[in-house]
Amino acid sequence: MRSRLLMIALVAIALAGCAPTESPTIPDAPDPTSTQPPTTEPETPEVTVVETITTQPATTQPATTQPATTDPEAPKPAPEVVEFDFSFAIDADGWVVGFADLPENYDQSIYELDSGHRALPDGLDGSGIYLQGHNRSDDLFMYLKRRVEGLVSGASYTVFAAVDLATDAPLDSIGIGGSPGQSVYVKAGASTTEPDAAPDSTGHLRMDIDKGNQSRGGTQMSVLGVVGHPDIVGDEFRVKTLDSMDGRVVVEADEEGRAWLIVGTDSGFEGLTRLYYDRISFTLTPVEPA
Repeated sequence: MRSRLLMIALVAIALAGCAPTESPTIPDAPDPTSTQPPTTEPETPEVTVVETITTQPATTQPATTQPATTDPEAPKPAPEVVEFDFSFAIDADGWVVGFADLPENYDQSIYELDSGHRALPDGLDGSGIYLQGHNRSDDLFMYLKRRVEGLVSGASYTVFAAVDLATDAPLDSIGIGGSPGQSVYVKAGASTTEPDAAPDSTGHLRMDIDKGNQSRGGTQMSVLGVVGHPDIVGDEFRVKTLDSMDGRVVVEADEEGRAWLIVGTDSGFEGLTRLYYDRISFTLTPVEPA
């Protein structure tokens, strides 16, 4: 029995030795000549270089108005005759009313000052600038002023003025302190600086230009005549034309080629004066060099 078992064991061993030995499966090495599928690399996006232009906002410098540089050696333009004409058809056309030669703290109830752009009184066509005042100070000055341009800087001009005014004062008449027609003097002229009324040491408003006094002219205003009209009958108004043919003043334009025009009445009549300026004209003629 034992021998039989031993025999079987030997046969089994022999059979095991004759069985083919299964080698482990080794994967084939890749053939270097074989075509590998293309390796897909991640695409690098194409970089488009954009030239960046930085636009700075335009720097706006504040407009600086430089004063005109005047070359003292540069010749100035030759001054020419300049004419100004005002008819007051629509408004006062820039003319400003003023009063002088009365107390600074005057009593309006007795001086009765009045002014404005108005239609001319009955019987006359058009409109004008109305001035009214009661001469309680025995020296009332009622005036209009206006600045004009277009002159040559520093040039001197002879001033010729003409006015059309509507008046109700008869030429031959008698009144308090003087005649309402012959003692109210019309004057006109011009000034480099603005004509204005300011209180003096006695508290009266006085002009800062030389207008003269009543029948006498000054260096900046000349006498054109009186307000009295020879043809007035009753309470009617008539238009009277006056000019400065017999007495002219000279004005020098300021550095910007401007000057002030002025017209007015200087009264010695101690009553109520009423006037309408229907038209004012000025002719400025260059003074010929000596």
